[in-house]
Amino acid sequence: MTGHRLAAGAGCWPPGLADLDQLGGSCGVRSIWLEGELPPLPGVALVGSRQATFAGLEAARRIGADLGRRGVTVVSGFALGVDAAAHRGCLAAGGQTVAVLGCGLAVDYPRSHRGLRTEVSLRGALVSEYTAWDGPRAWHFPHRNRIIAALSRAVVVVEAGEKSGALSTARWAADLGREVLAVPGSILGQANRGSNRLLRDGARPYLDVSDLADVFPECAVPGASDRRRRPERPGGEAANPPLEAGDHAARLLALVSAEPVPRELIGRALGLGASGLAVLLGELELEGHVRSLPGGLVARPRW
Repeated sequence: MTGHRLAAGAGCWPPGLADLDQLGGSCGVRSIWLEGELPPLPGVALVGSRQATFAGLEAARRIGADLGRRGVTVVSGFALGVDAAAHRGCLAAGGQTVAVLGCGLAVDYPRSHRGLRTEVSLRGALVSEYTAWDGPRAWHFPHRNRIIAALSRAVVVVEAGEKSGALSTARWAADLGREVLAVPGSILGQANRGSNRLLRDGARPYLDVSDLADVFPECAVPGASDRRRRPERPGGEAANPPLEAGDHAARLLALVSAEPVPRELIGRALGLGASGLAVLLGELELEGHVRSLPGGLVARPRW
């Protein structure tokens, strides 16, 4: 399936794309190819690193879900890492999403996203300005970022290193007069250096979905699922199928890197309550596999 072509000026031409003409040069968009059906726009763009940390992936998933359950369209770039987590979080919450590709619609890229591609096309749209078989060339991605920004009323940078392509989306957003927000991150590693510098240079901090209430009033109202807690067992552990201790340890070590991760995110991912997680972390720390840090953070040792 290679979608259908939509020309600039057509009745269903996405709002916001015309703003790119004001930037001059090759910034304007003359046509796009669509697979699926465009949901309500403008939306909120969620962008970030392809090599995201566990904390970055969880933040993108949660923000996408918060927006999706409030009926706000999530726009992202369908890349590995933060982009995919944002799309999946939105879809899991029953929302709609737009994926802006850096290749033609007939190109299977990234291959690991085949299932996600189907979900997006059924509950939103895949968008590309490139013809069907145009491959994912390096220059396509920073150029397509202008479309991500144009389709959005605000851009949230979830996690970005110093040279992350997500910073290019933030620059396009600023040029177009869109809101630019960034999720504050740890200063102990490289993963958040770009997004933290955006904050230093004047971007607004994103702490929860209410930070978007000025551009999307529906974000000021708590979502129904925000008020519902997951069922818990009498001991306080979430009701997930039991796993063997060795499985828990292996999964925990797969989640944690040298970049610190909050204990609560680890517990949620493993389906462990505070007491069970404390025992597991204690054992792994004694064996030298992890280390506990101030502020409820956990990281792998830096050898």
